[in-house]
Amino acid sequence: MSVRRRAAALAFTAVLCGAAAPAAVAAPSPSPSTPDLPAGLYGTKDPTYDGVWRQSLSFLAQKIELVTPATQSVDWLVGQQCDSGAFASYRDASKPCDTKTVADTNATAAAVQAMVELSAHPEVVDNGVAWLKSVQNEDGGWGYNPGSPSDANSTGVVAGALARAGVPVADVTTAGGKTPYTALQTFALPCGGEDGGAFAYQPGKKGELTANADATAAAVLGAMGKGMASGNYNAAKAPVCTKGTGLTPEQSAQNGASYLAETLAGSGHLDLPPMPGAEDSEPQPDFGNTADAVVALAAAGHKDKAAGAVGYLEKHAQSWAKEGGPAATAQLVLAAHATGTDARDFGGVDLVGQLNATGPAPAATAVPSPTTTAPEKPADTSSDDEGLGIWWIIGIGLAFGAGIGFLLSGRRKNQQL
Repeated sequence: MSVRRRAAALAFTAVLCGAAAPAAVAAPSPSPSTPDLPAGLYGTKDPTYDGVWRQSLSFLAQKIELVTPATQSVDWLVGQQCDSGAFASYRDASKPCDTKTVADTNATAAAVQAMVELSAHPEVVDNGVAWLKSVQNEDGGWGYNPGSPSDANSTGVVAGALARAGVPVADVTTAGGKTPYTALQTFALPCGGEDGGAFAYQPGKKGELTANADATAAAVLGAMGKGMASGNYNAAKAPVCTKGTGLTPEQSAQNGASYLAETLAGSGHLDLPPMPGAEDSEPQPDFGNTADAVVALAAAGHKDKAAGAVGYLEKHAQSWAKEGGPAATAQLVLAAHATGTDARDFGGVDLVGQLNATGPAPAATAVPSPTTTAPEKPADTSSDDEGLGIWWIIGIGLAFGAGIGFLLSGRRKNQQL
């Protein structure tokens, strides 16, 4: 469970209980308000732990809905990158990065994915990729911060970023020959046992693996080499959990998808883990994790198995998304897109308009029809102005010719929550 998502969950829980959520509830900061947010940043709440993450998810969700973000917003994200290529969760860009700047692999991977999808600032993508490669752990994976133990969430989101940047993930190896896929498979629970097919966030103190749906969704995308803005509208196959060792990355991903499909089959949603000291309380729905699971299932070719969860999100998640801000709204847009659902009429809510309203007015907007899309391909990161212009041209073409979006995520360790 991420600090970013837990904060949004707390906000929604406060709404459910009839309490007024404090202004800074979207991040674990005691400050009552943040009046001096930088121009271009999406959202109005404390960005300390999620500024880059929420900005990047917003761009991913806007891009798939043919919305071109304002140049001011893109420039803000570009300005968050350090000379090393890394991004912090959020920093004062008026000062250079130094030894006190805490680099964030999840934020960096999310920003790389956003720039790839926008076809903007190839130097940001190249420098981000180079930094991510430079901080790969010896087991082939990544932790939340460089040097921290690998976890399935971070490894999954970084693997997806590398793949979307056109880097063959299997070629990103350590001196010992370990790859990101090697690391992901160490978190996988074997099929045939309890929670078979799932991924753990990290092994426990004794090496035990405990199923974690959030980690599973991230690992499924990473093992398939897909980014957070993913979807597979045409394929439909029964989920299969393959037993044995020496599985391929695709088989491990399908095992994870099988676990997610089975877990969602009952209520149609995933639950938040109980808060410390509240183990006997009524479980609260985890809307963000559910949305991530939808994206992972669709990307793995199981859109039909995600239909119930999409219906649940349409009925119940709007208040959470509005209170949670741009990242939460973006997660729902990504889930809608992955399943061919209309994000502009998601349970009667225009998620795209809601997301656009959290930041500067978009440079351009076109209205797509919720139709099947082709499999994703690595985006061209040739030039800044050309990339944004191309998407506007494509949007106009679709608008007149045809009737015209996942973590977190960036995620903190479970034991930190």
